[in-house]
Amino acid sequence: MEEELAMLKQFIGQLQELLHNGSHPPSSPPSSSSSSSSSSFIVLHNPHYQNGWCLPFTEETSADDSCDLLMAPGKRPGGIFNMLETVKQPVKRSRKDKKNQGKSSTEGDGNMDQEIWQEFPHDLFESVVSRLPIPKFFQFRAVCRKWNALIDSDSFSRCCTNLPQTIPWFYTITHDNVNSGQVYDPSSKKWHHPVIPALPKKTIVLPMASAGGLVCFLDIGHRNFYVSNPLTKSFRELPARSFKVWSRVAVGMTLNGNSTSDGYKVLWVGCEGEYEVYDSSSNVWTKRGTIPSYIKLPVLLNFKSQPVAIQSTLYFMLTEPEGILSYDMVSGQWKQYIIPGPPDLSDHTLAECGERLLLVGLLTKNAATCVCIWELQKMTLLWKEVDRMPNIWCLEFYGKHVRMNCLGNKGCLMMLSLRSRQMNRLITYNAVTREWAKVPGCTVPRGRKRLWIACGTAFHPSPTARA
Repeated sequence: MEEELAMLKQFIGQLQELLHNGSHPPSSPPSSSSSSSSSSFIVLHNPHYQNGWCLPFTEETSADDSCDLLMAPGKRPGGIFNMLETVKQPVKRSRKDKKNQGKSSTEGDGNMDQEIWQEFPHDLFESVVSRLPIPKFFQFRAVCRKWNALIDSDSFSRCCTNLPQTIPWFYTITHDNVNSGQVYDPSSKKWHHPVIPALPKKTIVLPMASAGGLVCFLDIGHRNFYVSNPLTKSFRELPARSFKVWSRVAVGMTLNGNSTSDGYKVLWVGCEGEYEVYDSSSNVWTKRGTIPSYIKLPVLLNFKSQPVAIQSTLYFMLTEPEGILSYDMVSGQWKQYIIPGPPDLSDHTLAECGERLLLVGLLTKNAATCVCIWELQKMTLLWKEVDRMPNIWCLEFYGKHVRMNCLGNKGCLMMLSLRSRQMNRLITYNAVTREWAKVPGCTVPRGRKRLWIACGTAFHPSPTARA
């Protein structure tokens, strides 16, 4: 394309030079309808394009005659047109000539380019940048201070909020390095190794839940909560809870609106039915209390199953009686559903896809083990199997004692860890496309040592989410 444009410029220049020197093409009989002072047009036709170019021609020749002279098939006009035809032939040039020509063209248009880009609408600029892939966006920020400051712009944050949610990422920690996160991007199938400096160094901090691009952490002693954006390192330590709970707790998180700018809530629930809700808008723990008496206590929660958020409602997996416990973060209402699980099921966990509740677990019969997916039927409150892992993958587990752990679930995508003495396999499952995919192993940055994933949670990456 650049060579064609260069040839066109050269062609026009030679044409103008010939016209100024007084060389004229053979004239056609003048049209009676055209005046001697009016200028006609020559149509320069390139056979590779459907459109032609028209240039002013000062000879007393009608535009129609000139166009016919060039466009009529089978005619080979002489004079200047033969000369123009030879100009259109490709001319071989050295690489040095091409480089110098491109450089001079760029330098000549530099002032015009600056003027154009200075007038580029800022809202359109933000709209374009908000659609960049997350890794490309952070490379883009390094260009200048103005672009780096986009993450603090309210208008840019609104642009990001109005876009459809991206494929979730997975924030995990490993057995070898519990204080450093390993983040997996399913779209590029790459691992990233972000560092959150504000997290405590001398204690183990576990990722428990997420909402709007923020991840909620809890130390292993169940004392302190932290919220952070792993991409931008935006960080907040939540205030101390009103009463201490030393037993294990389940943690869920939801947004107050469409983004973190509207605030978020964090809920923790203990085995004895005690619970608290933190609201970032007021920065206090509220709604302290105990689960109502119409729900059977003690609450035997399945702590291997992370709570699932659908809009403003959190769903917890119950072990005994088998079923689901839900809490509405807006109304503050608790509900319990007694739902028997499928037979021969182990290591099961809740998941969500849109507004559907899913159950993921290991189905073991004799020596055969396979990962299966069930969907909760709203009318009957029963689990119905909808998919299972490909048989060729299940054969790898035959005769082995396999354990499964869910490393997060958001937006119909989940990551599962399958472990045995001889194997540590990571896989993802998309509940919309029903696609199973193997996850590449996580290795030490700038090294070859393979890391074993301990736990994790899924989150939607957002460069504008603020803790």
